[in-house]
Amino acid sequence: MSAASPVEDEEDGGLLQRWTRKAIADPRSVYQALFYVVTLFFLITTLFPFYWLLVLALTPLDAIVNMGLLPKGFNVYAFVEVFERLPFHIYMFNSIVIALTTTVIVLIFGSLAGYAFGRLQFRGKSVLLIALLAVSYFPPAAFILPLFQLFTGNITILAVPGAGAIQSPNWFNTPGAMVTPFSALFLPLTIFILTTFYSQIPDGLEEAARVEGTTRIGALFRVIVPLSAPGVATAGVLTFIGVYNEFFISFLMTDGQAQNWAPIVWGILNYQGQYQAFYNLMAAASILGVLPVVILVVVAQERIVSGLTAGALKE
Repeated sequence: MSAASPVEDEEDGGLLQRWTRKAIADPRSVYQALFYVVTLFFLITTLFPFYWLLVLALTPLDAIVNMGLLPKGFNVYAFVEVFERLPFHIYMFNSIVIALTTTVIVLIFGSLAGYAFGRLQFRGKSVLLIALLAVSYFPPAAFILPLFQLFTGNITILAVPGAGAIQSPNWFNTPGAMVTPFSALFLPLTIFILTTFYSQIPDGLEEAARVEGTTRIGALFRVIVPLSAPGVATAGVLTFIGVYNEFFISFLMTDGQAQNWAPIVWGILNYQGQYQAFYNLMAAASILGVLPVVILVVVAQERIVSGLTAGALKE
């Protein structure tokens, strides 16, 4: 037998060698394959929890034992029973109102601060930005006990001799006990986003509005904010989603009753009783609760993408 030539040995190489030669010859196919692999991995890890919630919601409560990847039954009535056992729609309404109120407050104050940081020059500007950045890194759980003491009237704000003391407000079971800390916690992120956008607006546009007699605040809300719509939308959506999904402060500042402004987290937890937990109803409530966020993201997705990618490309 004749010995094989080097060319034949190379052609008969292993699978890894053949794949390597093909990748070098056509790198675009490799990039496309990697894109599909990463996308598939992202979809599986992201969507599987929602699929599992759907499986639990459709499975009758007495059949939730040794669960597999498919529901043991098809109990669509669970999505109706969610509203029969508890006023879950009121919990959702409370969360939406609290999230919208917080978003409006954060956008107003964030716009004013973003205008100052992005378009004005003053002493200590960098120090203040660093301080805001430092505050944003504090975990919300670190403020739970002080906030509870503050909003239940247990902190003396001012002691006046001969006239008693001024106590902190008792805002327990009110929206103020949640809107106030939420606004403070989400304001730094909004300021950073809007500062970036407002600093990119040409000075000539604002000066033209000032020549027409508009004040700085008027120019901010009539010229700069509309031109920075992607950034404003991004900050607003991120704030709304963050407040809507918040757990620690929402759980602490109410007693869990829907009429006392308890948010959606309380509504889901209230399906867990002292002796029995309705896991199918908790899963169904979780699916219904996430629908407003899904609708918001679908409607504002173009603004969010353009806002998050602004500045990534230079013209």
